[in-house]
Amino acid sequence: MCIVTREVKDEEHLIRFVRSPDGEAVPDLKGSLPGRGVWVSLSRGKVAEAQRKRMFSRGFHAETQASETLPELVGGLLRKAALSYLPLARKAGQAVCGFMKVGELCGRGDARVLLHAQEAAEDGRRKLAAAAGTDVETVNLFTGIELDLAFGRSNVIHAALARGGLAEKFLAAVRRIETYEAG
Repeated sequence: MCIVTREVKDEEHLIRFVRSPDGEAVPDLKGSLPGRGVWVSLSRGKVAEAQRKRMFSRGFHAETQASETLPELVGGLLRKAALSYLPLARKAGQAVCGFMKVGELCGRGDARVLLHAQEAAEDGRRKLAAAAGTDVETVNLFTGIELDLAFGRSNVIHAALARGGLAEKFLAAVRRIETYEAG
């Protein structure tokens, strides 16, 4: 149950927080940290409201501090979690980057996700979208620097993930980011 809205939701629509030994509210995105947890809706606004109204103290039944930057911290952790699938996919041979390689993967019909850096040119986006077809999902959420770090090389503007479990996990993580930022 969300401590802000008091709504009962599935865990995929919530963020778990635990209380650290020094009394700080800590986000637990994987749900693996020990201790009693409280849940907040997957929404930047709800996390900010919980922090502002000191709802973590009520939820934990103990004085609990929540940083003023907690909403930004959670957003950053969600982005990091999504980006962590890209090196795994690259090492498994299920991810490519570069306009030509992405175009080839899309042309074969093997692509599931098409990634464009936020600063990618509209012309390149349009050409790759035409090659990809309608069943390929497009993600424009990350900057070129974030993609550079995830792929371990520089100047990554376009990338693609092949069909498979890693692509689906990546898409689920991206949907969590979009839900969080929209709320």
